[in-house]
Amino acid sequence: MLIAAFPAGPWGTNCYVAATAPGSECIVIDPGKDAAAGVAEVVREHRLKPVAVLLTHGHVDHMWSVTPVAGAYDATAWIHPDDRHLLADPMAGLSPESAGMLLGGDYRFTEPDDVAELTDGASLELAGLRLVVDHTPGHTEGSVTFRTPWDQGADISEVMFSGDLLFQGSIGRTDLPGGDHAKMLRSLRSKVLPLADDVVVLPGHGEQTSIGRERATNPFLLDLLDSGPGTPPGRVTRGL
Repeated sequence: MLIAAFPAGPWGTNCYVAATAPGSECIVIDPGKDAAAGVAEVVREHRLKPVAVLLTHGHVDHMWSVTPVAGAYDATAWIHPDDRHLLADPMAGLSPESAGMLLGGDYRFTEPDDVAELTDGASLELAGLRLVVDHTPGHTEGSVTFRTPWDQGADISEVMFSGDLLFQGSIGRTDLPGGDHAKMLRSLRSKVLPLADDVVVLPGHGEQTSIGRERATNPFLLDLLDSGPGTPPGRVTRGL
């Protein structure tokens, strides 16, 4: 399996390109601002053909380039229905501070020509890859993660593209439109904590980690393991 990653745009959003091998079809996950050129470079280098663009959620730092990337390769864009409205109106999901960063530009967003909707527990077969979709509301209403089996040893059972649900040492923020802290905690408890320690986590921002590492060190998961109902004040969450 081939996974290429690069940070894109002013928010440093991780964009991922995944395929079974060089010279095959591939998927693109979370093409943020300025990601189109990076995707094209990976595609050329590994002789790939994108057939699907998957979004972990609808925030603009993760979907800015979804329409140009999907259009360039005649690929289907996948998003959860609860975030689909953000494809054409991403400002609805922004904080005033983030919106302020975009003032002065003439930015227009439209849905890609071909959009498919994600459902919780769905098993997708795309580009020769099997991906399990987990609906994980909290950061946004339509946040999801994608898990795919890893069959190349190294004591890894799965790879999870976690979007802005889980980071190394932190979790996604819940103070933006559509965010809900109680839902975030439920998503972490029901969708993250049951996973095996050897699952590699590829987050929307920052460095990769593992479920085992986060279970042992992430203060938010430790709170859940201790059955605490809330998050102690002063801890920093992440995301746009």
